[in-house]
Amino acid sequence: MNAVIAHNNEQMMQYGNTPQGVGWNGDSSQQIRFEQVSAILSDEASDFSINDYGCGYGAFYDFLDDRYNDFKYYGYDVSLNILKNFRKRIAARKDEKPIELLDTGSLRSADYTVMSGVFGMKFHFDEAVWLSYIEDTLDRVNKCSTKGFAFNMITNYTDLPELDKALYYADPCYVFDYCKKHFSRNVALLHDYSLYDFTILVRKNRR
Repeated sequence: MNAVIAHNNEQMMQYGNTPQGVGWNGDSSQQIRFEQVSAILSDEASDFSINDYGCGYGAFYDFLDDRYNDFKYYGYDVSLNILKNFRKRIAARKDEKPIELLDTGSLRSADYTVMSGVFGMKFHFDEAVWLSYIEDTLDRVNKCSTKGFAFNMITNYTDLPELDKALYYADPCYVFDYCKKHFSRNVALLHDYSLYDFTILVRKNRR
């Protein structure tokens, strides 16, 4: 993961607390992705706990803060420098919501877990190795998410003329099937929001 940490630190140093600083191409696409993964919270009005796995500078926390009055937030990132930056930014605000920021090896139990943009960059890793990492991460997340979890990935249904070899283009049908077989009978695949990615929602305790 050293390549991931180095890349994330470099992006943040170059672009600061912006969508570009965490690898997105702009605010509008970041907001669309947040709207998709936050659909996992459709049954919640307030008083829930959530893991933000790959929290970056805290943009998803801001997204939630604008929409919910009462929630417990855990933010995780592989980069300790980025977590330090998040803490500094939040410390300047008068916010009463409980917040904890930790490294990705310290996952807490929460009602929900959300991952946005975590699996897109595979760097130099072989595709089979990267897929194994994704499945292992999903298994970890499933165990600590009592009500459900959501994540997005770059789709292999793309009409881009050239593919970036550093990116991982996932098969949405495979990912959907994996989640149905391993995690819950209640899985949704969202692939209709005009970006080159898809979102998976895994809901638990529904009949």
